[in-house]
Amino acid sequence: MASTTSRSKYFDNAKFILIFLVVFGHMISPYKEQDKILFTLYTVIFLFHMPAFILISGYFAKGYKKEGYLRKTVQKILIPYFIFQIIYSVFYFLVGKEKTLEFDLFQPHWSLWFLLSLFFWNLLLYIFARLKWVGLLIAVLLGIGIGYIDEAGSFLSISRTFVFFPYFLLGFLLNGEHLKRIIGAKYAVPSGVVILLMTFLFFGLGFPQDAVPWLLGDTSYENMGGMQLSDGLLRALQYGLTLMVVFAFLPLIPSNQYRITKIGERTLYVYLFHGFIIKSTQTILPNAISENYIFLIAFSFMVCMVLGSYLIKKYTQPLVELKI
Repeated sequence: MASTTSRSKYFDNAKFILIFLVVFGHMISPYKEQDKILFTLYTVIFLFHMPAFILISGYFAKGYKKEGYLRKTVQKILIPYFIFQIIYSVFYFLVGKEKTLEFDLFQPHWSLWFLLSLFFWNLLLYIFARLKWVGLLIAVLLGIGIGYIDEAGSFLSISRTFVFFPYFLLGFLLNGEHLKRIIGAKYAVPSGVVILLMTFLFFGLGFPQDAVPWLLGDTSYENMGGMQLSDGLLRALQYGLTLMVVFAFLPLIPSNQYRITKIGERTLYVYLFHGFIIKSTQTILPNAISENYIFLIAFSFMVCMVLGSYLIKKYTQPLVELKI
């Protein structure tokens, strides 16, 4: 990460790997209950892939004070959310996942919660950025506290907005020197490999199936099995474990130029469109594909390459970025 160019390649490579994990995680989701290996992969992926994505998003939100930033946020995040919320409503009705055609703009469909929360995270910066590291502590306390409110759920993505906001704010507070120390530390790579392997081993041996909702952050403690005062401590421990895995993952990202690097610039397209492919594929293909790990990986990779291609961007940019 010695130069601006290498930093750009680094983050684009990181974003490609993370969007692949998003697609792969959604691809294996229906099969995870019947396969221990897929369940372990799913839980480890969902422990850190969105927090890492969110942290990187926060890192690139440092220009929030610039003139026109809020307008661009509305244009690039909020309006596409509304557009795709409507499109997904129609899609779910046509494929039979919804019995009636309804347009509820305040209950995000599937992965669209990220866009709505991303918009709110950018707004929250105007309050929390000036508080700096004290603001991060407050954000963590809010992320813990939101779990005690039964009404906080998927409506307006309120629960996830507060649960995942600490990662966004941490990314905003980190600068290039901080990342250099984390990524370029002497034993960062071997330590990262060990931490990831230990996490897979730990989750493979002892992660309870009914604890998956904790990784999603979209509901209250009460709705995850009954509220206990100690649940806040569990979420605090989850924050710690997640950050440990995120910072173990980051040093493993290369800074070289690859074919996938360019796809890393277009992850929004993959994120918005992959649901149509994944949901359709899961409806058409038999459950037997869950036993073919190579197919699941290769198919997820191809979805990323196709949806992140220049042609997809060229013909869908007016819809995604409101650009002609």
